Amino acid sequence: MIAKSEDSSVGIRKLQPEDAGLLEKWLSDPEVLEYYEGRDRPHDAELVQRHFYENDDEVYAYIIQYKEVDIGYIQYYAVKSDEAEEMGLSILRGELVYGMDQFIGEVSFWNCGIGTKLLHLMVRYLTSECGVDRIIMDPQTWNQRAIHVYEKAGFRKVNLLPNHEWHEGTYRDCWLMEYSLPKTRESHVT
Repeated sequence: MIAKSEDSSVGIRKLQPEDAGLLEKWLSDPEVLEYYEGRDRPHDAELVQRHFYENDDEVYAYIIQYKEVDIGYIQYYAVKSDEAEEMGLSILRGELVYGMDQFIGEVSFWNCGIGTKLLHLMVRYLTSECGVDRIIMDPQTWNQRAIHVYEKAGFRKVNLLPNHEWHEGTYRDCWLMEYSLPKTRESHVT
């Protein structure tokens, strides 16, 4: 276990090769795919391998657990300056900015407050253990449930990203959302 929530109910552990079956199960469920990847992109074993295990980028991949049960996936990565520029985000010299993506793959655990606990855990972990100054996410604008959870965890909308993400046959608008440590609280959006 890499980190646990304050009440120890939510934790993250490193993604292992034997987790491929979980990812395939979750990412072939139309309810999950509606919010993550798209219902027109179910993952089979080959796509799971390519997407989650053969990625050369510096992506840190984890399984989300709730009371020791595997329920979802989360990843984080350092945001490169060219990627930040595309989103209208300025990174100050020496500033460490990470991006984060996640989903709860077990739909019976949706709407239970787990996402809020997970985000509080990740903010604490990334800022205190990894030295991150800012964390960004880019939910699609129609995903009000996710946006609400992110705002409860201290993220705020900083930039509208028109036609940012291909999802179910069309480009969708996204919000660039940011969590900043108090020392960098002013937004650096251009």
